[in-house]
Amino acid sequence: MHHEGDPFRHHPELRGQIADPLTSFFRSFGIAEMERLATEHGLPTGWWHSDAERERIRLADLAHRTAGDLWIFGYGSLMWDPAIRFAEVRRAHAIDHTRRFILKDVHGARGTAERPGLMAALDAGEGCDGLLFRIPEPLVDAETEILYRRERIGPAYSAAFVPVRLPDGTVLEAIAFVADHTSPTIDASLTEADEVRLIATGTGFLGSSFDYVRGIEAKFDLLGIVDPHVRRLREAAEAYRVAHGG
Repeated sequence: MHHEGDPFRHHPELRGQIADPLTSFFRSFGIAEMERLATEHGLPTGWWHSDAERERIRLADLAHRTAGDLWIFGYGSLMWDPAIRFAEVRRAHAIDHTRRFILKDVHGARGTAERPGLMAALDAGEGCDGLLFRIPEPLVDAETEILYRRERIGPAYSAAFVPVRLPDGTVLEAIAFVADHTSPTIDASLTEADEVRLIATGTGFLGSSFDYVRGIEAKFDLLGIVDPHVRRLREAAEAYRVAHGG
């Protein structure tokens, strides 16, 4: 963590529940590691952005931001393994975006082409809960480079600055990774039955889609948040796994 007081001062219940960024798998993750994993597991290669293209995207996304610290909104695995050094973590609510399970993983992280997995993307909607991480200004360039190697390794998301509300009513602007509906991995046509099946059966080198959904629910349990959709998907996927011997 960046030494600027206690990052968990607002949420001591999260202490020990968020991976140390300096030892995170994603701290050194990039194309070379993805290519190694893809080759090792017989997965497709070449679908990712080049380092130069990804860096062009990052610099363009951040070019017009207001100077100062940068807030990152996490709504999926960033909530338990952000891999970035942060000075503060806060519970927050994205005001006009919602969490949708529409990112079909066929590239091997939590699913394959034969047995796709499913992860979340942020999309326009009625709002959703998540966590905010504050990157101090001196660390913004280095930490967003690490963040983009993970979140923008290939098509799926685009970055946007979205309004988020803290529990005390304060509204901040944070960067978040939202669904890119031009990407072939974003499938907004999935029914809830499709979502349940993909969550129940998808698995890859990062683990299962089922554990991904359980990870979201576990963070919400710590924070006293009840997300009916996440809970319903987890319960239904759990029942599917039992019924199908999973």
